[in-house]
Parts: sequence; structure tokens; C-alpha cells
Amino acid sequence: MKTRIDSVEDIIRSFSEQGYICSERIALAVYLAAQLHKPVLVEGPPGVGKTELAKAAAAFLEAPLIRLQCYEGLDESRALYEWKYGKQLLYTQLLRDKLGGMLADTDSLEASMDRLGDLGEAFYSETFLEPRPLLHALRSDEPAVLLIDEIDKADQEFEAFLLELLSDFQISIPELGTVKAKHQPLVLLTSNDQRELSDALKRRCLHLYIPYPEAELEANIVAARVPDLDVRLREQLVAFIQYLREQDMKKLPAISETLDWARALVLLHADSLEQQQVADTLNLVLKTEQDVTLARELLPAWLRKLDKR
Repeated sequence: MKTRIDSVEDIIRSFSEQGYICSERIALAVYLAAQLHKPVLVEGPPGVGKTELAKAAAAFLEAPLIRLQCYEGLDESRALYEWKYGKQLLYTQLLRDKLGGMLADTDSLEASMDRLGDLGEAFYSETFLEPRPLLHALRSDEPAVLLIDEIDKADQEFEAFLLELLSDFQISIPELGTVKAKHQPLVLLTSNDQRELSDALKRRCLHLYIPYPEAELEANIVAARVPDLDVRLREQLVAFIQYLREQDMKKLPAISETLDWARALVLLHADSLEQQQVADTLNLVLKTEQDVTLARELLPAWLRKLDKR
């Protein structure tokens, strides 16, 4: 992992080389998080590059990326660790005969339990431990980037469980005790704002909101990620996407949809936006039939306005 980050400009330049075009505000958040050793809560609509930011940060820092995808019902056993019960059962079967010999001279349950005490602890040792993403991040031999993706999809109970990790970078495991981070990871949590997050979680994090990009930034992103797209067509595409975001739609198109559409137009050898081709490919940009229908109704007037420019 890089031990030195020279400046915010250094981050912007490195991200750009990876094809992640970001604003100074985004780069500043990464810089401060790395220098202050604080987690970053990255909020914004789906598809604006929150997850990609973690990937770019890991590449910039030359650090492994460890990702925890959140969902409703996520618990400690999936996020932190679980025991390899199948392996424990197999070892129990293999030791069955040996256990009989060990207990042959005992005459009470208490004596048998005392005899098996140390053996029982062995079944809850490193041999049978299955680390999950959070434990991987804490025990990593080198500083890592930990992405806790879509934390707003997890339950409030799991959010509360994370507070110890985000405060002290340690986790308590009943059978093993407290596990402290070998190296403090850079933590990024993402949220699509599906539910309100607790004040306790927010206080532990730097806050970064990534909105839909403005036209100039979006054009630069498309140029970096889809360099084969004609310059004139890129300007038209971005202008139409910006226009769609001004409409009353169920789901507005994000930069990920812009890039999908740009790649499709390259494959179709398009050199300008044409009504039929746009109508046929709107499903790459809009994800509900209601929004596609509205866009098709608005398209002729928008193209006429474009022709007059």
C-alpha cells in the first residue's frame, strides 16, 4: 500500500489514468480519509460511481479491495466469521473411537466434561474458523480498502454492530476474544438512501455525496471510458441524458446507463442521434416502460430543437 499521498491533485491524476474521472471534492474526501484514518460514508443515487470509487481508491493506494455486499437479513456470521460446522462434524466422527478410550475410566458426567474441556476449546480454534469480509480486513497482512456496499439495505441491528469496527477497528468474537486490526483499513460505506442511517454511524464517518454529474463532467467521463465514441455524438448523447434527468421519471438515468448507451452506439456504428435508433435503444438508458414511453414522446421535439442549433 502507498504510504504517502502527496496531494489531492495526485489522486485526481491517478484516478483519471484508471478512467475514473472525479471532481476535486471526491478526491479531497479520499485524501482526508486516508490522512485522518476515518471511514467515508458515500451517498448518492444508484449508478453514479460510488462502488467504482472504492475500486479506484484501492488501485491508487495499491491495496487489496475487500467488499461486503449488504442486504436485508445480513448478520455477523455472513459479515464477520462463521464456524466450519461440516469440518467440525467430520473431526468428531474421526475422533469417536479415541474419545471412547479417553472416557473409559471416568465414572460421572462431570468427570467426562472435565476430561473433554480442552478438546472442546480446540473445536473453536483457528482451524475451524471461516473468516468473512470484515475479519479478512482486520487480519490482512497489509492495509486494505474495505468496501461496505449499500449499508442502507442492511438492518439497523447490523448497522449498530458495525459501530465497534468503525470506532476502534476491532471486533469481539466470543470464542476467541477481541480481534484488533493488524493494519487499519480505509473504509468506504455506500448508501443509496433507501433508509435513514443512524446518527451514531454518521458521526463516525466523513460524508461524501455524489450527485448525477453535470454535462461537462459527464462528457469527460464518457470520453475516458468510451474513447471510440464520435465527439459530436458524445455531446448529443450527454445533452439528451441531461435533458432526461430534468423530466418527471420513475428512475433517472445514471452515469452507468450513459456509458452502457455510449458503448452500444459504438457497436451500432452510429455517428449521430437518430430518432429510430434512439427509440430502439432507450431500454439501455431507462429501466421502466413508463419512462421509456415518456422519453419516446419527448424525443421528436428534442431532436427538432437539436437540429436548429
